[in-house]
Amino acid sequence: MRLNGKTALITGAATGIGFAIATAFLREGARVVLADLDLDRARDQARTLQADDSVLAVKMDVSNPDSVATAAEACRRAGFNIDVLVNNAGVIHVGTILETTLEDLQRVYRVNVEGVFNVTRAFLPGMIEGGGGVLLNMASLASLTAMHDRFAYSSSKAAVMMMTRSVALDFVKQNIRANCICPARVHTDMVDNYLKTAYAGREEETFRQFSEYQPVGRMIRPDEIAQMAIYLCSDESQMVTGSSFLIDGGVLMGV
Repeated sequence: MRLNGKTALITGAATGIGFAIATAFLREGARVVLADLDLDRARDQARTLQADDSVLAVKMDVSNPDSVATAAEACRRAGFNIDVLVNNAGVIHVGTILETTLEDLQRVYRVNVEGVFNVTRAFLPGMIEGGGGVLLNMASLASLTAMHDRFAYSSSKAAVMMMTRSVALDFVKQNIRANCICPARVHTDMVDNYLKTAYAGREEETFRQFSEYQPVGRMIRPDEIAQMAIYLCSDESQMVTGSSFLIDGGVLMGV
């Protein structure tokens, strides 16, 4: 198993991409911490995995340093010493700069940027003390190219990409590797809920448009992100650090 002996913490792990990564990691032999703002949902998901000794659910508000510290202490008490950290939790805001208030911008940055900062600062020292580890951040296609109506989100994910590279450079001699994944549209419950609220009555048409945005003709599945995450967090990728990995169904290959 490719992650045997590793202990991974995934933020935003109760749903979507985070849960897909947690499931895949567990299957590959890792012990897994499901960290999520919704503790009840995280516990329910942990039970579905049917691996009591290998799964821990903790409450974590990534935007709150005290909440992150409490979760880190819960991991230590339970004997989950983290050597793989996946910063997956994130939020989105739709709008141009003129349609984005300061409060909108701050909300996105609190989770997407400060959240990565808070969680990495909390767990990186233990990873260094333990002899090294892997940091994997969830960036976005929006880190690499401008997208319509994504002013706050795109700028926050561009920050995540450079934060990843900075950690990789600063701690390479301490056996820390850091990379990020940059997906295009991923089909999750969040997308379905967004379609219901923002495009009521036009869900099917908009879903088709969202799918066709990727030249391959469909959105990415969460398990496809998880497969890339397995490689980047396993010993197979020991020579890979400071890099951004695009998974976009061909969006950036050109017209």
